[in-house]
Amino acid sequence: MVTGYKNYNLEVKNVKFIADDGRTCPRTAIVTFYDEKGEEIGSELFGAVDINLVYNMIKEGKDIILDNFYIPEFSISSYRRYNGIEKKELVPIKGFSAKNAFFEAKGCSDFTFTSFSDGGVSFDGSHFAKGKVLFSGSVFGKGNVIFSNTLFRDGNIEFTGSVFGDGDFMFKNAIVKDGIKDFQDIQFGNGEVSFANTEFNSGELLFINTRFNSGRFNFKVTRIAGGKVDFHYSVFSDCEIMFERTEFGNSRVDFRTVDFGSGRINFNRSVFGDGEVNFEGASCKAGKIQFKKSEMGFGPKNFNLMEMDDTDISFERTEFGNGDVTFYESKFHTISLKSCHLNHYFDLRLAKAELLDISDTIVRDIIDLEPYDFPVEIMTLDMSGMRLLGKLYIDWRHNKCNNAVINQEGTTLRQKAEQFRILKENFSGTGKYEDEDEAYIMFKRYEAKSWLTEQKEKGGITKIASYVPNGFQWLVFDKIGLYATSPGRVLFSVVIFWFFFGIIYFLIDLAGIGKTMSSVGNPDQLSTFFQSFYHSAITFFTIGYGDVFPMGMSRVISGLEGFMGVFMMSYFTVAFVRKVLR
Repeated sequence: MVTGYKNYNLEVKNVKFIADDGRTCPRTAIVTFYDEKGEEIGSELFGAVDINLVYNMIKEGKDIILDNFYIPEFSISSYRRYNGIEKKELVPIKGFSAKNAFFEAKGCSDFTFTSFSDGGVSFDGSHFAKGKVLFSGSVFGKGNVIFSNTLFRDGNIEFTGSVFGDGDFMFKNAIVKDGIKDFQDIQFGNGEVSFANTEFNSGELLFINTRFNSGRFNFKVTRIAGGKVDFHYSVFSDCEIMFERTEFGNSRVDFRTVDFGSGRINFNRSVFGDGEVNFEGASCKAGKIQFKKSEMGFGPKNFNLMEMDDTDISFERTEFGNGDVTFYESKFHTISLKSCHLNHYFDLRLAKAELLDISDTIVRDIIDLEPYDFPVEIMTLDMSGMRLLGKLYIDWRHNKCNNAVINQEGTTLRQKAEQFRILKENFSGTGKYEDEDEAYIMFKRYEAKSWLTEQKEKGGITKIASYVPNGFQWLVFDKIGLYATSPGRVLFSVVIFWFFFGIIYFLIDLAGIGKTMSSVGNPDQLSTFFQSFYHSAITFFTIGYGDVFPMGMSRVISGLEGFMGVFMMSYFTVAFVRKVLR
């Protein structure tokens, strides 16, 4: 049947209609379709049924087969009034089929509070050419309910409070014009619920407080021009949820407090327009949520307070557009923003996550990770390959940055070192100099580990020789002064070196291979032990009084100590000035 028509003309003639399956009708309805220019684009023949005859069949409990018929002014409410039935009392229909039918009503085609028996209901390929379509409060038995390929020209359809038995609810390839599409408070049975490839145009699309059982919810390649898409308070059981390549237009998309159950949720390649995207308070027992390669527009994106402790959620290569993105106090097992462009403020103060992956991202604004009024428990933070053009608001101690990087399982030592470098430069830019020192130390340590690993992989003499510079760096740069970040540790190391060389001089004297001698006698009556430490002090600090001088092996040790003294004093000066100037 033609679907892309602007207007139509209907003419009923007293000519017998014979359907393909042999059913007959005393009259024939001829529907001619016209495009926007008023030109004819097709025509269809239907059996023109007497609506009172249909009501009598319902009353007699017969199957209602309206395939290829023209049905004017169908109203269960009217049937209820004519037969003295209470307003909300269910009207039973034994079996119902209206495939490729043509419905027309001045007000609405009314199926409210109808009870359809088991065996399925089909409106496949039908046209509701004029008037609203109402199924509020209806009950469908077991079997498939088919609205695939159906056209709703008025755009206002209502299924509020309907109940479906086990079976598939198919709304595939349907076209619904501008209006309110109300699927609130529905209870679906087990089976597939499919709106795949449906065109909803503009208006409100409401699934508020709807219950989906086990099976599959398919919204794949559905197109919405704009308005409002509202799923909040809906509950999904153990079912696969598909929103892949769905186009939401500039709608306000609302998934607040939705319980996604324990299935797999797919928003891959979905396109969100410039309206608000809101998943605040949504929950999921276990599973995966995918937003890979999705596109979002100018509106705010709210993913706050999500309860998904055992769920992996991925936004890999998603385009977030403009507008802030917030995950404030949400809980995930893992969350990935890998390879995204983070051009606006991102609030990633997660209440809990085993892994936050922001690797290969380009950050042009602010990423906020710093705890404020609750602890941010991110066990592993992957920043490998990040291009940080903006700022990270993060705290070394409260965010446990050290463990967050070390705990990474899929990154190399070189990548870990690079991430500590990113943190070091970021802390410098945000004025957190104590945190900068901590990050710098870890950067140099992992840089050294990475270099040693690379040299060892070469094997041979290179492997053996690499331990010498690595050991020197470990002792002198790391252990003695924490890479010039701790003047206190350097000063403590000075004391250790002074004491160490004093002991050496004393032991050399005992061994008889060298000694320290006084050139002015021994007016203070110093013992050999104390004279050894005095000589160590004036040599280490390059004082050079000349009242005590070395002999034998002590001359070699004195030269070495003099060099160490100059080096350590310079080291202390660098570390001290670095602290003061900041």
